[in-house]
This record gives sequence, C-alpha cells and structure tokens, in this order.
Amino acid sequence: MQATQIGFNPEYSEDAPSLDELSGLVGNALLEFGTPWCGHCQASRSAIEEVMLELPDLAHIKVFDGKGKRLGRQFSVTLWPTLILLHDGKEVGRVIRFTTANEVRKLMSLSV
Repeated sequence: MQATQIGFNPEYSEDAPSLDELSGLVGNALLEFGTPWCGHCQASRSAIEEVMLELPDLAHIKVFDGKGKRLGRQFSVTLWPTLILLHDGKEVGRVIRFTTANEVRKLMSLSV
C-alpha cells in the first residue's frame, strides 16, 4: 500500500489500497480521503499533522479521492477531507471537514 505511511503522511496517493488490504490491517490506522487542490483539505492539514506527531506509530493512509475512485465510494465519502479511524480494518468513527486538532483527537479517542 503506497498510500500508507507510519506517522504523518504529507502526500495523497493515487495508488489506493483495496478494501481487502484495509480489512487485513491489525490495530489502528487513520484513513484520509481528499485531494491536494481542495481548500478544505489544505486547511485541515495542520490539525492532522499535530495529532499524528502525538501518535508517531499510527499508520496514516492518505488517498486521493474523486470521481471514479472506488475506495471513496466504498466508504461513502461525499465531502473532503474525510478522516476515518480504522481498527483491525473496520471503521470505528469518522470526522468530516474538520479544522482543529481537537476534532481529530476526539476521533482518536474512539480507538479501541
């Protein structure tokens, strides 16, 4: 999964993992959908980066989303950025169009 990095991932990847690959994950991972040109995505970047610095061992999967992108549709993503917390490959929570680190921390508090 080229979209996956441990710790903060600065780049959206066109090479999205499959749903099967995500289902095989063990532990927690943060799945982010958006685009590099999206203003909302750019505004949220510092919030994610701040929280990811507090969780340096967490996998951050950053996926370029858009029309015809299958993974975003499989997760019913309609707005960017969408941040989804996965545990063992299953969604445990999400936050959409967030702007503060506290919104991301609140999502992370749902981790198992």
